[in-house]
Amino acid sequence: MKRILIIISVIFIAQHCLGQTKLNPGKSDFFYSPSFYTDIISFKGTSAAAARVDVFIQVPFDRIKFLKVNKTFLAEYTITVSVYDSQKVKLITERTWNETIETGEYSQSISRNNYNLSLRSFSLKPGNYVFKFSVEDKDTRKKYLSEVHSDVRDLSGNISLSDIILIAGQVSSESGNKVTPNVSGNITSQKTGIPFFLEVYSDTTQKVNLQINVNALSSRTLVYTTYIERDLHSGVNQIFYTLDSLDMAVGDYMITVNRLNENLSPVESVNKAVRSRMTGLTFIIKDLDKAVDQMVYIANAQEMDELRKPTEYSEKLALFLDFWKKRDPSTATEENEIFNEYFRRVEFANKNFSNYLEGWRSDMGMVYIILGAPDNIDRHPFDYNSKPYEVWEYFELNRRFVFLDNTGFGDYRLVTPLYGDSYRYRP
Repeated sequence: MKRILIIISVIFIAQHCLGQTKLNPGKSDFFYSPSFYTDIISFKGTSAAAARVDVFIQVPFDRIKFLKVNKTFLAEYTITVSVYDSQKVKLITERTWNETIETGEYSQSISRNNYNLSLRSFSLKPGNYVFKFSVEDKDTRKKYLSEVHSDVRDLSGNISLSDIILIAGQVSSESGNKVTPNVSGNITSQKTGIPFFLEVYSDTTQKVNLQINVNALSSRTLVYTTYIERDLHSGVNQIFYTLDSLDMAVGDYMITVNRLNENLSPVESVNKAVRSRMTGLTFIIKDLDKAVDQMVYIANAQEMDELRKPTEYSEKLALFLDFWKKRDPSTATEENEIFNEYFRRVEFANKNFSNYLEGWRSDMGMVYIILGAPDNIDRHPFDYNSKPYEVWEYFELNRRFVFLDNTGFGDYRLVTPLYGDSYRYRP
């Protein structure tokens, strides 16, 4: 049987200390998604002792610097993939290579929806590994790093499953099926279903029964299940399947394929994480109800009541999107800058000010979300005969906000109240 061909090309398809300091995170990457995406897929190797591990690296165009050369725009970057043992002590293998991208239009060179996809294969024995990735822009020398723990399973049995590959695009030809993998795992449209494939390796001609489940990770509920049966021949068998009629709310999900025995009990399982999102929504939004609650600093009381009123998910989502669409400063583009900045601040607050409450609910989180990063912070955690306190200064507003930690456990409460124009969200 013809093996699958993976397209590797430029794809055009739909980121407390002492003294005076600044609390300024700069340009946050969270709503851009990660700096780059990776996917690690194990297939049966040419020998029983090792698997073929395909490593995909997808780099969005807006992460690298394009230079105009004649009538085109060029970008170059270097990728390094290092594979370590599970303790990150022993380097098992490492590869470094260069990538060059060329595009004819400036708008494409700065788009996060365009990307370059790379593939390298490794031969690895079964076990747990740590993959370290480095992507370095050759012009700016800016470097992005990522680390992924991955299990390489033993595929030497008389029947076994490869890992799952999500499919972004597929073309059939005489030479075989050409597949563009969905490396990011992001699903922005379910109108055509969610296609994926895996390989089944068999020593003999036989039948295989598979169970396909989809679970919502936030609620740990099963949202989809089905059973399929396939006739296998000896060797490599490719299984293509599309998840249809699947109503997925915004959030994280896990696709699981179970191989069943004659009693229909699972004997082998493979998983693939996917994230359902709407085009233009930040990647950090996993719970729509919580996202609505977090809008308390930008929506008025009447708007909050309207947003919370619907019980149907689709109706609530429609109101949510309409609220932000009305505030989009540049409707000609896909991105909504106000939306992105607001939820960037929410995420920053959650990461930096969470204590007894989630960061966005704290006093520091409230001030940060409403006014953004202060121009200066004067921290006093160890002053003699004084409880810990901080002073945040906003020079343009000519305002100072004092936060006092009465408990000594980092629970800073606002002493200087917000009022008037200060209590209005400022982009």
